[in-house]
Amino acid sequence: MITGGIGPCRFGYYGEMERQILQSAGYNYDVVTLEPPNGSLLGLAKRIRYLAGTNNSWAQIIKALRFAYLKSVALDQVEDLIHAARPRLPNSMETEKIYEDAKKLLAQTMTVKGVQETVRWVKESIRESQEKVDTPSEGFNKPLRIGIIGEIYTILDPYTSLGLEEELGRLGVEVDRSIYLSGWVGNHVFQGLAPGYRSIKSYPGHAKPFLPHFVGGHGQETVGAAVKFAREGFDGIIQIFPLSCMPEIVAASVLPRVQEAYKVPIMTLIVDEHTGQAGMQTRLEAFVDLLERPRLQRGIGQTRGEVFGVGGR
Repeated sequence: MITGGIGPCRFGYYGEMERQILQSAGYNYDVVTLEPPNGSLLGLAKRIRYLAGTNNSWAQIIKALRFAYLKSVALDQVEDLIHAARPRLPNSMETEKIYEDAKKLLAQTMTVKGVQETVRWVKESIRESQEKVDTPSEGFNKPLRIGIIGEIYTILDPYTSLGLEEELGRLGVEVDRSIYLSGWVGNHVFQGLAPGYRSIKSYPGHAKPFLPHFVGGHGQETVGAAVKFAREGFDGIIQIFPLSCMPEIVAASVLPRVQEAYKVPIMTLIVDEHTGQAGMQTRLEAFVDLLERPRLQRGIGQTRGEVFGVGGR
């Protein structure tokens, strides 16, 4: 099974290309591609039935899909809480341990109640950690906020992004993503029947003054998310995508206009197998220094704040 892409996004060809290569090598092999169903859920239903086999009823399949979706939403909630906690809790190892333990709990639980209790446990663990922090006597303000936009895989996979979100948290930055897994599944695979943790339906509307048409992949959504982050007052925006991703290249050519219109700094990171951790870290540190400069000039400074008082968490 593999996910797919539509439009100029070349990822949509990968599944068929892999199938042909393996079949020509003599393997009895088939590939099921899960991709946006283009307005009809019938094709998606056929693929799901094929994957589930004939021994499972549709009632069992729907129950399993619903539970998997709830787990996906819960994981997105946990990651959003961790994004807020990283710049505010002084012990980064403790924060990452909460995150890793939460992922293990979500993987192990087989009940809706267990999923809900895991999210509550994360909130309580973060709150307990924050209560140990001594509030500084001067300027206890919010940290910098950076929005992450770009191609979905490089946003969601920490290995591909070289730990982008964790590194920004270490630098005292609160991160927010343009896209979460459950949001993509709900809007693209299930056609909005399940909006996910963070809906992405509004992005094409935000992008319209700068990129009024679909360009494949997440190109238009990237531009729309940048506009949304800028309007919400984020200090900076980082676009990340794999080398030669055509929809994101189109978006990158449009983002300077967004930057000029909203006076928000935007940095583009392009990653491939040769991208090094040291180079990534240097660029992030320089970008954060750039964003901190006007705040320091205004006397705001870089400080920690209340985790659950930010972003409606």
